[in-house]
Amino acid sequence: MKFPAILIAATFFTASVNAADLSAVPSGTYNVDTTHAYIRFQYNHLGLSNPTLGFEEFDLTMNLDNAEPANTTVALEIKTDSVQTGSQIWHDHITGEKWFDAANNPSIAFASTGVSANPDGTYDLTGDLTIKDQTHPVVLKVTVNAAMMHPMAKKPVVGISAVGGLKRSQWGLGANAPYVSDEVKLHIEAEMLQGG
Repeated sequence: MKFPAILIAATFFTASVNAADLSAVPSGTYNVDTTHAYIRFQYNHLGLSNPTLGFEEFDLTMNLDNAEPANTTVALEIKTDSVQTGSQIWHDHITGEKWFDAANNPSIAFASTGVSANPDGTYDLTGDLTIKDQTHPVVLKVTVNAAMMHPMAKKPVVGISAVGGLKRSQWGLGANAPYVSDEVKLHIEAEMLQGG
């Protein structure tokens, strides 16, 4: 699954794991295991519910520097039309001109610009997020859940969780605010295999 550069670089390393644990795997390029990866976003609807949507088609790549994690880079590509909404009516609505305008903007892209370690062992991943031809910085807190040799794939693997937030209006997606919250929560879970 390859689509223009995307949304994920800002979400990679967040947990109660020390950066030293990355020494269990070599530096190099890691690609997402699409059978064990999830990108979700959540908003509030009229104060009544907190719908959670996601994307089905995306490509995530990490160039890991295990000795100097701050030199690690991440890139994410998401196919806009692959948004999972729970109903065809809502899918057609959210991918239409008022929202993602998927016909004219087939991808969402994230490219990392920096990684910094936190005292609790997590990482702040900063990067540029592009939606509808508008690019703004985002910050994701990333936890490295584990770094090891995958017992089945027999390849080095890094498991990560990332969380963050943004205001959708910055990217021209502010329709129906404040009834639909401007604030959107992001959550990424991914298993990254060396070489894919």
